[in-house]
Amino acid sequence: MRCFLSFCVTVVFSLFSASFLEAKPNVVILLADDLGYQDVGCYDGPVKTPAIDKLADGGIRFSDFYSGCAVCSPSRAVLLTGRQHIRTGVYSWIHDESQNSSLLERETTLAEVLKSKGYSTAHIGKWHLGLPTEERKKPTPADHGFDYWFATWNNAEPSHKNPETFIRNGEPVGKLEGYSCQLVVDEAMSWLDNERNKDEPFFLNIWFHEPHAPIAAPDEIVSGYGKLKDKAAVYSGTIDNTDRAIARLVEKLRSIDDPENTLIIYASDNGSYRDDRTGGLRGKKGSNWDGGIRVPGIFNWPGKIPAGVVAKEPAGLVDVLPTICGLLDIDKPTERHIDGSDLSPILLGKEGFSRHQPLFWHLQKSRPIIAMRDGKYSLVADPAYELSTSNMFQEDWIPAIKSGGYKDFKLYDLENDPAQKNDIAAKNPELLEKLKEKILSINSSVMKEGHDWHLQ
Repeated sequence: MRCFLSFCVTVVFSLFSASFLEAKPNVVILLADDLGYQDVGCYDGPVKTPAIDKLADGGIRFSDFYSGCAVCSPSRAVLLTGRQHIRTGVYSWIHDESQNSSLLERETTLAEVLKSKGYSTAHIGKWHLGLPTEERKKPTPADHGFDYWFATWNNAEPSHKNPETFIRNGEPVGKLEGYSCQLVVDEAMSWLDNERNKDEPFFLNIWFHEPHAPIAAPDEIVSGYGKLKDKAAVYSGTIDNTDRAIARLVEKLRSIDDPENTLIIYASDNGSYRDDRTGGLRGKKGSNWDGGIRVPGIFNWPGKIPAGVVAKEPAGLVDVLPTICGLLDIDKPTERHIDGSDLSPILLGKEGFSRHQPLFWHLQKSRPIIAMRDGKYSLVADPAYELSTSNMFQEDWIPAIKSGGYKDFKLYDLENDPAQKNDIAAKNPELLEKLKEKILSINSSVMKEGHDWHLQ
């Protein structure tokens, strides 16, 4: 009898251990809006961000991390799909009232990947990947794998203070009292308490509005950075306020599950619109110079990802989907080309990371219009065609974009020239030709998948 009981205990313990080892971690993504490479404290920025800094101290911070694009909507499409944004139907930032464009429903998003593995999913905050209008039928976050959503089509308006533009699961919410970042975290905490399936792991996708204009933050926070009407002080105040919201969220996450059971990723959708917040990099938001596309990138997963590490391997939002698949040991989508690479060997301190394709950017109104990061080298080029002067994307540009050529290629060694001041193309003709071949090959592959919104 004693042997039988001992056997039963052993079996139960083994089953419990196997179940524990197979437990799926929660996944939380925190995305800032227009936050620059040198805004937050752990990137030597001027804003007090103890919560973000703590995530960096407890995990890995990338020194050379990149957005998916130099403007909003396409960068978010890259994050959710691991694919260059033109492949996904998103050429530039989306204006729902005048454009057919949206993140194509046929795309496989990170939310859909995780939902298929038993995750509860929620999107909270800015969306800007297309929402339906009276004239245009477009998919919502629910059509892209999110069980629950609380979002704005673009900005928090009239500003971060008392926004009126939130929609919850398709229903307008109306005017809310408070600041956007805090309201977003309030909603996320409410979802964690009341809406999610507590028997499932969760994917919580939080996209803040701050510090995108029009900006606002509490006076008591702004005053710590300057005069109340000083735009730089208000800008810093929005980031500080967001950090305080993140602190509340992390405390909530720690209260409902062990830290070892939650992977948190922090980044920004593109560089800052302020020249003084790009860390001395060339260009800013809207530009394919590094100042427009290099952003913070932090991965925190206690007990799995080593603490206090600064990774120098170039990486970006395009890598998030394949990396999460790698960390969770699940298959990434195979029915279409994935541009990003799996960073999990770097994050887990293992050998074997290999980037299958250089990082690549295209933005039709940027000069340079295309850029590529391959190792320490940056290659950029201008278009060999002209578009109208409109700042807003026009869908009748698509034929020119898909067939247009490039000129004035410039080459930079970012290891020795991070500000991209010294073009070394003329001195390195063989390297230039090798990298040109790569960038044009990627561009050709991307354009073949570009959706023809102008024909709809």
